[in-house]
Amino acid sequence: MAEFDLSTRIASKLDRHLFFPLLEFLSVNKIYNEEDILKGKLELLKNTKMVDFAMDVHKKLYPEMEVPESFRAKRNEVVAELKSFREKCNPVVEVFSNDEDFMKLLQDHRDGRHLFEYLSRNHNMQPDTLDALYDYAKFQYECGNYSGAAEYLHFFRVLSPNVNDQKGESALWGKLASEILMQNWDVALEDLHRLREVIDNNTTLNVVQQLQQRTWLIHWSLFVYFNHSKGRDDLIELFLYSPQYVNAIQTQCPYILRYLTAAVIINPTKIRRGVFKDLIKFIQQESGAYKDPITEFLEHIYVNFDFDSSQQKLRECETVISNDIFLVNYLDDFIESARRVIFETFCRIHHRINISMLSEKLNMTQEAAERWIVDLIRTALLDAKIDLKEGHVIMGVQMPSVYEQIIEKTKSLTFKTQYLMQSIEKKASMQKSSRDGNPIWQGQESNY
Repeated sequence: MAEFDLSTRIASKLDRHLFFPLLEFLSVNKIYNEEDILKGKLELLKNTKMVDFAMDVHKKLYPEMEVPESFRAKRNEVVAELKSFREKCNPVVEVFSNDEDFMKLLQDHRDGRHLFEYLSRNHNMQPDTLDALYDYAKFQYECGNYSGAAEYLHFFRVLSPNVNDQKGESALWGKLASEILMQNWDVALEDLHRLREVIDNNTTLNVVQQLQQRTWLIHWSLFVYFNHSKGRDDLIELFLYSPQYVNAIQTQCPYILRYLTAAVIINPTKIRRGVFKDLIKFIQQESGAYKDPITEFLEHIYVNFDFDSSQQKLRECETVISNDIFLVNYLDDFIESARRVIFETFCRIHHRINISMLSEKLNMTQEAAERWIVDLIRTALLDAKIDLKEGHVIMGVQMPSVYEQIIEKTKSLTFKTQYLMQSIEKKASMQKSSRDGNPIWQGQESNY
């Protein structure tokens, strides 16, 4: 099933720690050779401080060999480094834990400068202590202690005089990664929204840097959007209706269309009809760059009206979703919703439908199809009835309401307005960069 596996592409836009869940999933599903996966883990672990984990992987990979002495030496270095950080940062940590006056001040004031001045006066905190706290958080993250990293990064951002400078932004990336790896999805969603706001409002980044950071955000967001109850709605808004992120998908990662398409299909009753139309347009525009059974499934239904091919693609979709870490938990929802999409589309282009023929297209028995169609008619507000004597579904004529017509005619105004604002801001940024003498292609490393 490696043909449709996106792990390698996605991994290039992730922090190395975020790639470990993907490797575990690939190992459990036996998509690749287990030895190759273990070698990949060991290679990733070389540049972290998770020495015990690396030693365990080495033992599994080479059971006949002794663990190299370099692993034990590195472990001793990590332990010594931990003791050093604790001595530097414990005073700050104790303040957050024991100083009630500071905690009350923290609730009343969100200004990092004001809070840092209080700590300087009352606890003799020096500016370099804040840098040590950031380094300690990064150290905890590299050791795999994500709860400690998230806590110390929170302290750092609270006390930082400028939370939106390069180090403050890097801390937010690190905190988001930590919350994802701890599966704290509510907090991760808040951090994701905060990071998106920082990226979109950061005037110090040039166009290339913003594109790079939006591409990273798109990939990291998959963990959150497919594990949070409200995630799919946010995903559709970001991937389909935010011009800057649409541009990032088109130029950097068209394979993200798989996840956008799946999010729309999973629960179509909450999606207005125009979303499918916009999505199909997006899929057709990028069909030369990317396609898979999930995107082709929608094309066969809404463009070709080829229901036999759509049924074949639906069977392929089942295999693709079963081997995708972000979609596997939605397999049953996807199949159910996909059948509904087939049924609703088929009903809109036919007045009288044979239930026996329809059950074949839905890959169901006739009796099961009858019960399923009855429930669907009740919930989907379709103007239809079932003639059990003839074994037919008879469709009525359904005209769009005035409200639906207004939405359909005005839905693109927001997109066009955002695109116009983006063009104006881009032109102003280029003019400013030209006046300041700073090349807009200058690179900047922002990853945590």
